Amino acid sequence: MSWAVPANRGEALFLWPSLAHLRRRLDWLPSWVVGDMAYISLATQRRIRQEMNVAVVTRLRPDMHLVPPFTGKGVPRCHQGQPLEWLHYDRDGQQQWFGAQAPQDLCSWCWEQARCPREFAFASASHEILLGQVPYNSWLANHLIDRVRPWVEPAQAYEKHQLGLRDFFLNSLQLTWVMCLLADTVVLLRAQALSTSPPSQSLLGQLTPSQLSFPW
Repeated sequence: MSWAVPANRGEALFLWPSLAHLRRRLDWLPSWVVGDMAYISLATQRRIRQEMNVAVVTRLRPDMHLVPPFTGKGVPRCHQGQPLEWLHYDRDGQQQWFGAQAPQDLCSWCWEQARCPREFAFASASHEILLGQVPYNSWLANHLIDRVRPWVEPAQAYEKHQLGLRDFFLNSLQLTWVMCLLADTVVLLRAQALSTSPPSQSLLGQLTPSQLSFPW
């Protein structure tokens, strides 16, 4: 689906209605939404997490303040300085759990080690980007941002190029609506063609390397 709005309206405003429309029409929601930067408001991000159980993962803006357990460079640490690693998200308690990261260099010298649980809970609502549903700098957040996010922008640029949208400047709401319907129709027809037509045999198919299979 596409949203057609004036150029002064930020696209982050349409994340909530897009997810709501997706849930209503398909009865399905993604587990994660990966954004470019923290442009979406923290209140909207919290609403998406609490009401839809969807994690919005973005990079941290340079001007944002850190909250515990995060310290300099976005590294989570206990109050004695031991680095922590993300354990899991407690949906019922709306908390993120962290544990002492191996090797536990500081734990053996810490004067609190006798009564330290070495697992710590922090409220997700304290900061939706740092904690939220997928904590900042966790292995999952880094994978989504570093491996998945780079696919999005080239794919969008390819769609704009294929549909010729870069050559349009629309100053008529009626014409804009027609062009949006045509653009969506092209994408849907192409998806239907790809899903129903049998794949063609590649001329270089026999030269393409493949994994050897062994009988067991």
